Amino acid sequence: MIPFSVLDLSIITRGAGPREAFRNTIDFAKLAENLGFHRYWLAEHHSMPGIASAATAILIGQVAGATTRIRVGSGGIMLPNHSPLVVAEQFGTLETLFPGRIDLGLGRAPGADQRTARALRRDPSAPDRFPEDVVELLHYFEPMAAEDTHLIRAIPGMGLRVPVWILGSSLFSAVLAAQLGLPYAFASHFAPAQMEEAIALYRSRFEPSERCARPHVMLTVNVIAADEEADGKRLATSLYQYFMALRCGRPIAFPRPVNDILSLWSAEEQALLEQTLAYTFAGSRESVTEHLKRFLERHKPDELMVAVPIHDQDCRKRSLEITARIKADVGLNHA
Repeated sequence: MIPFSVLDLSIITRGAGPREAFRNTIDFAKLAENLGFHRYWLAEHHSMPGIASAATAILIGQVAGATTRIRVGSGGIMLPNHSPLVVAEQFGTLETLFPGRIDLGLGRAPGADQRTARALRRDPSAPDRFPEDVVELLHYFEPMAAEDTHLIRAIPGMGLRVPVWILGSSLFSAVLAAQLGLPYAFASHFAPAQMEEAIALYRSRFEPSERCARPHVMLTVNVIAADEEADGKRLATSLYQYFMALRCGRPIAFPRPVNDILSLWSAEEQALLEQTLAYTFAGSRESVTEHLKRFLERHKPDELMVAVPIHDQDCRKRSLEITARIKADVGLNHA
């Protein structure tokens, strides 16, 4: 039975604000821990009306402090927005406070539009330096000899070996993760086009390292489960509305579901969204179980991460409870 984990963007729903989003995140993380999920990751995004997890390291600390066992980390930190030394110090601090529970997933995208990226003081050439910056960051987590007084040290951070993942949705990230011998998390929940090619490339080119002895792939899917098939399908319309707004360059707070999604746009636009969100499994426990079973059998990830993009917190929690039962169902089917 492979581990199941949770990806959370600390959703700001229409009619609410960041305070409610943070309260919901803490509540959801506690439930994820109680249900036996392995990791709880938060993602860095900026200037997004529907996402409150911009100060990702701070929120990771709050989630870790509100839980006791579940691993907590970033899915991910957008490294070109930051100095590798600052990231090492932040996650060294988190690892010191919550030893053995912190993950650091690294991405190359800005997590924002270009105007916001400039406001972050993001160097336009920073994405090109991503491989070198990852290597520099890894170095800060290594122990140093006492006589190496001339070297820059991450304090805290030095010697802590915080687990580092490469995140991505492209072949570039797959090759880099393989070359560095790091675990790889693919964003199949919103960018499925190159998933199969990327994970095949990663597995075939993987070079073992002290951090990771063999290829380790985590895939992410959207799971929107409800007690009734129609209810799950309806809840998924919030995600479709949210993504359509992003595609049109008008990001919004996470909207309420609607009864007739095709009344909002054309069938062609809906087909394009369904292609982008191909790994969104919405419906009842039975139908989602079948979808997940086929997905796992075909792609054979080492871990599965689920995003649960639902407007109503109670429905979101119910979906996670059903997903925990699905995890057991899939495990029994593979026994």
